[in-house]
Amino acid sequence: MACPHIQAPGLAPPRPSQSVYREDCTQCFDSIDDPTGLDVCLTCFNGGCTADRQHAPLHYRSTGHPLVLNIKRTKKHIQRDEPPAKLTKLAIAAETEEDKYSTTSQVNCYECQLQNLDATSGKVAEVVDGVLKAMTFARQEEVKAWEQELTSCEHVLCLEQGPGRQIASQDLGHCSMCELKENLWLCLECGNLGCGRQQFGGIAGNSHGLEHVNASGHGVAVKLGSITADGSADIYCYKCDDERIDPELATHLAHWGINIAEREKTEKSLTEMNIEQNLKWDFSMITEDGKELEPLFGQGFTGLKNIGNSCYLASTVQCLFALPEFQQRYFRPSEAPTATAPAEDLETQLRKLADGILSGRYSRPDTRVDAVPDNPEVPHQHGLNPAMFKHLVGRGHEEFSTMRQQDAFEFLLHLFKLVNISNSSNPSQDPVQSFRFALEQRLQCINCKRVRYRTDEQDNISIPVPARKKPSPEKVEGEKGSNATEFESVTLKECLDIFTAMDMVELTCPSCGSKDGFLKSSKFKTFPQNLAVNARRFELVNWVPTKLDIPVQVNDEPFDMSPYMSSGLMAGEEELPEDANVGGSSVAATNAFVPNEAVLSQLEPMGFPRVRCEKALHATGNADAEAAMNWLFSHMDDPDIDEPLNLGGGAQTGGDDADKIAQLGDMGIGVPQARKALRECNGDVNRALDWVFSHPDDQGDFGEEPSNTPSAPKALPGSTTTPAIFELESIACHKGASVHAGHYVAFIRKEIPGEEVNGRQWVLFNDEKVVKAVDIDEMKKFAYVYFFRRR
Repeated sequence: MACPHIQAPGLAPPRPSQSVYREDCTQCFDSIDDPTGLDVCLTCFNGGCTADRQHAPLHYRSTGHPLVLNIKRTKKHIQRDEPPAKLTKLAIAAETEEDKYSTTSQVNCYECQLQNLDATSGKVAEVVDGVLKAMTFARQEEVKAWEQELTSCEHVLCLEQGPGRQIASQDLGHCSMCELKENLWLCLECGNLGCGRQQFGGIAGNSHGLEHVNASGHGVAVKLGSITADGSADIYCYKCDDERIDPELATHLAHWGINIAEREKTEKSLTEMNIEQNLKWDFSMITEDGKELEPLFGQGFTGLKNIGNSCYLASTVQCLFALPEFQQRYFRPSEAPTATAPAEDLETQLRKLADGILSGRYSRPDTRVDAVPDNPEVPHQHGLNPAMFKHLVGRGHEEFSTMRQQDAFEFLLHLFKLVNISNSSNPSQDPVQSFRFALEQRLQCINCKRVRYRTDEQDNISIPVPARKKPSPEKVEGEKGSNATEFESVTLKECLDIFTAMDMVELTCPSCGSKDGFLKSSKFKTFPQNLAVNARRFELVNWVPTKLDIPVQVNDEPFDMSPYMSSGLMAGEEELPEDANVGGSSVAATNAFVPNEAVLSQLEPMGFPRVRCEKALHATGNADAEAAMNWLFSHMDDPDIDEPLNLGGGAQTGGDDADKIAQLGDMGIGVPQARKALRECNGDVNRALDWVFSHPDDQGDFGEEPSNTPSAPKALPGSTTTPAIFELESIACHKGASVHAGHYVAFIRKEIPGEEVNGRQWVLFNDEKVVKAVDIDEMKKFAYVYFFRRR
């Protein structure tokens, strides 16, 4: 019987911009490499598995799309007479997919229950050809992973060069301040040659190029060894502190006697070194006696492939899915998915990730010929490719939509927000609720001793880590040694003591009129089930936050956080009047504050939102940009940091809701939608905006305005019971001088099958590698995010 669907007029090949999911299933990690292959829908190009989870038949039943292209792939065994090619910039070998794999395909129809249909007749031939030739979704993301979007800047475009001359380059050139002949940077303004910083991989450098910049004020330099005949090179603008492109590079080099057409690239570019560094970070994968750590396989021991600076995502996700709340919410292999576009549905992608990480179905040694493990006798996993999840959670975000390295803690908060929104219709199912608690802020006038208490809901804390430098040992003349600053270690208790300690704030008391200021402190009103703690180890170096290697002593043993619980209003304390505005006489007076525009123009280009800048200026005297910036960095985790400047500190009135509705209205959102979005998101404008975009078909609330009758107070999240015993469950650990570079891994406490008698042990998740960790005390000291769980 012939299938009528292969002649259907609606069949069309995929457009260049259309995603084709022809590599792995959109609802699990089964792929074309499995024995049964992958069914790609010839109508919407969704990829579905045909084995255990049966997502391809489920897709047909939910959409009615009958035709699929079943694709199976097997690895070719290629006999190589030479070692594999060295890593290139794009990390994509010259070999094509056809060179490495044998691929077979056939057209099947679910409705007619026919297989191996004639793929050469009708429109189906064009569609099949388009599917097989289309770039897969994962490959689209992979290509982006190794690209860096560079632009020019005013300092490059308006470059003024001094008197031209012939400079010594290639084998003749050396640094003007030392004898180094590699890692040389040419100042395009004056022609000075200076060596760069010491680089990963043993590349020498004494930073004389930077010394020249600081002494001369010149801003634009090119790395000599990176120049190619086709006009590409590493250009760095020190005034912007970023990589740039120079559209007039050939002309600027000719000014110094360099013919770009004759140049040959002799050194790795910055991008190549960054790639190589990220791929080779060593987190003690080898024991002291030189043996590789023991790899682990099975349920809960599945790694995530690094798809280009994605280790911040992998480490965060591994820590979250080790928690019971995330497992119970998203690991539901027996439940059939309902989304018609699973690759675009956050709920589906979270379930896919949970199934991949927790089921153990994909946790097996990678014995493929092209795996090339570090030690063939100890093969690791191939790892799951989280491309769909990464694309979805980063979509529309200025940072997480890129393939650059990101801050793992910022990603955690971003993911929390998305999970909050996706569970807004049923908050009791939201696993982030297990992180939520109430923090109580206490203000007390130094003069009259009156107090004010305010409660804020949070899902994390960011604790300051005090920086105390160790005395530098005196060097013997001529002796070489590290110039790195070493810091004294601190305890977690000391950091928590500082976090909850009293701090002086300069505010005017509305009760007694004193300008002596207030004492401010924050303590826990309730405790969460899971506590996320960010260890803040930064200092400002040339106005840039730089990470400090300060050891923080954190024990595995449970500890009691009851001493950090707020006692609330105590006997004998007198509260400030409810209508009193701390710091000013009235809201009108607050609105009368006029920020210094000159200082604002310095702060805003650094990326600080205007509302934060205004708060900082008000708190620091409205005159000093550096003082305002220091205030911003020390208050960036304040729960109300993004609220409009309001010196009152009192409860919000009903008019605030009208203001928020107006704010959303300015963005083109109707009143009914705005009203419902604010209600679903507890009045948070940013979350409400996300909610509207994620619920485009929801028409909102057309009901009557809420009455003025006071409602029952909302129950606070968390628990007030004591003692509050917490235990360290996992850490997201970072190596590198900046959270936007380097590498992240996760250490998680788990029971290892067959070793239950030893209790829970530390397991290292280093991208796709999952191994039994040993001696992680040093790593705990430098963790970036700690996850504690209440016992």
